[in-house]
Amino acid sequence: MTNAMIGVTLISIASAMIGTYIVTRRMVFISGGITHACFGGLGLGYYLGVSPLLMASLFAVGGSLGVERLSRGGARRDSAIAVIWALGMALGILFIFLTHGFVPELNTFLFGNVLTITPADLWSFAALTGVLLLFYYLFYPLIVSVSFDQDFARTRNLPVGFINVAMTVLVAVTIVLTIRMIGIMLLMSLVSLPQMVAERFTRRYLPMMLASVGVSLAGCLGGLWLAYLISVPASASIVLLLVAFYGVSALKR
Repeated sequence: MTNAMIGVTLISIASAMIGTYIVTRRMVFISGGITHACFGGLGLGYYLGVSPLLMASLFAVGGSLGVERLSRGGARRDSAIAVIWALGMALGILFIFLTHGFVPELNTFLFGNVLTITPADLWSFAALTGVLLLFYYLFYPLIVSVSFDQDFARTRNLPVGFINVAMTVLVAVTIVLTIRMIGIMLLMSLVSLPQMVAERFTRRYLPMMLASVGVSLAGCLGGLWLAYLISVPASASIVLLLVAFYGVSALKR
C-alpha cells in the first residue's frame, strides 16, 4: 500500500503536467491513440517473449511521432490519431492471438492494478517526474505559447516543432509508465478529468496545472482508500471519483 500511495502521488504530478498541455492543446484523444498503440507493443512483447513494457514504450513513442508525421503530411490530427489507435489495437489482438499459452499480466495492463507498483516502478515515476519538472523549468514560456496559439508562436519564430515533438514523446512515456496503475481502458481519464475540473475555475496555464495536481491527488488517494474500504478495483474507484469531482464542478455556473 505504501508503494501505491507514493506511486499515485508521483504520477499525479506527472499526469497533471502532461494533461494540462493536452487539454489546452485540445488534443485529449492523442492520449487515447497512444494508449491503444501501446496494446500493439504489449502483444508483440508477449509474442516475442520479451518485456511487454519495453515494446509498449517503443510503440507509444513511435505512435506519437507517427501522429506528428501524419499531421505534418496534411492529415487532420484527429484522423492521424484514429489511424494509430486502430493499428495498435489490431496488432495487439493479432499478436496475442498468435501467442501460445496463457498471457500473464494482460488484465493488469488492460484494467490496471495500482497495488502491483514495485520499488523499480517508483524510481521510474520519480525519474519521469524529474524530467518533466526540468523540461517545464527550461521551456515553460515556450510550452505555454505553443499550447494556446501555435500560429502566433510560429510568427514569433519560436521552436514550435521541437516543443510539439518533445511534449508528444513525454506524453507517450507518461502513458506507458502509468498503464499498470490505471490500465489501457481507463488511462485517458487520468490525463484529462483533473484538468477539466481545474478548467472550470481557471483558464491560466500554471494555476490550472497546480489545481490539476490537487484534483488528481485527491482522486487517486481517495480512490485507493475507497478501493480498500469496499474491496473494489482501485483503478475503477479512482476514475469514478474523478468523474464525480467533474460532476460537482460542472454545477458551477
